[in-house]
Amino acid sequence: MAGFSVQRYAPEQSAWGRLTARDSMVRRLDWPLLGSAVALSFIGSLLVWSATRGRDSLTHGDPYYFLLRHALNTGIGIALMIGTIWLGHRTLRGAVPVLYGLSVVLVLVVLTPLGATVNGAHAWILLPGGFSLQPSEFTKITIILGMAMLLAARVDAGDQLHPDHRTVAKALGLAALPMAIVMGMPDLGSVMVMVVIVLGVLLASGASNRWIFGLLGAGVAGAVAVWQLGLLDDYQIARFAAFANPALDPVGVGYNTNQARIAIGSGGLYGTGLFQGTQTTGQFVPEQQTDFVFTVAGEELGFLGAGLILVLLGVVLWRACRIARETTELYGTVVAAGIIAWFAFQSFENIGMTLGIMPVAGLPLPFVSYGGSSMFAVWVAIGLLQSIRVQRPITA
Repeated sequence: MAGFSVQRYAPEQSAWGRLTARDSMVRRLDWPLLGSAVALSFIGSLLVWSATRGRDSLTHGDPYYFLLRHALNTGIGIALMIGTIWLGHRTLRGAVPVLYGLSVVLVLVVLTPLGATVNGAHAWILLPGGFSLQPSEFTKITIILGMAMLLAARVDAGDQLHPDHRTVAKALGLAALPMAIVMGMPDLGSVMVMVVIVLGVLLASGASNRWIFGLLGAGVAGAVAVWQLGLLDDYQIARFAAFANPALDPVGVGYNTNQARIAIGSGGLYGTGLFQGTQTTGQFVPEQQTDFVFTVAGEELGFLGAGLILVLLGVVLWRACRIARETTELYGTVVAAGIIAWFAFQSFENIGMTLGIMPVAGLPLPFVSYGGSSMFAVWVAIGLLQSIRVQRPITA
């Protein structure tokens, strides 16, 4: 990788122990990154509240039900971020085998009677108190950490300039196991994100381009094979058909996308005002607090409000790219690159499906959509990015 220099680190060295009073951890945090993530979660709280406050069948008669739970999820997510910074990404590097094994066990549990089906995907574990867990969200993190650990080990030790073919093959095998399990749920949306993560990690690691082109070719061949062999569920096929031809079934499988377009288009430049959207209050758009939360922004906050969300997501990606570029260890660069690929693709897919330029895949909008598992995972990712920045070498 051009401009990349190798530097050795003591693995037991924590973020706190390396920092002096003059150059404190707080001062070294990436505040634009943190501020943008907090702003997105705050906006998400308002959008989730607007989308659910009048839906008694979902809120059990409490208009604040989803607002309070979304705020709680955000608070827990921020606590997980702080814990991740405190531990440090290098400490977590040593715990990757345990974390990876736990994530594989959890996605396997989904396939047992403890698993539950939501919107056609058997991807959830029901917990006491009405809570649920989607293990595939945390699997994204363990794939990033596991692949980074393998790909960067010999490079950061100074033994290699780039990962060799054997190391890349091991890293791909590590990612393939949980991806195969998630695909069997089936949770096609999460698998799509994981594929993009793998490609982003390989590109950042300096792996041979033959692996990149080979994976792209294998992906195309695999997609054709899955389609021809009829391995997709009927609802997944219908979603792709509706994406290719929105007029195919406007009151059936194409209903969500059509209503989403109407909601966003009705907002105009300034929007109808928070809690004033007729499409939202009329409950015309399904899953509006989760997958289609961007439609609330488009209708009630207009082009300017929806554009603000895009700007904040752009700031998150910009700061993450800067962190990836400035770190002097390949492990940190690869971890940051995996997170960038994850956030970028998932945001594009979520917003794209509301606009009709991407197929509906059931992916939440990072920091904005309602959902505990997704919120916890993205805030852990922010903690990893902050740890990479905080543990940069201190220059005189």
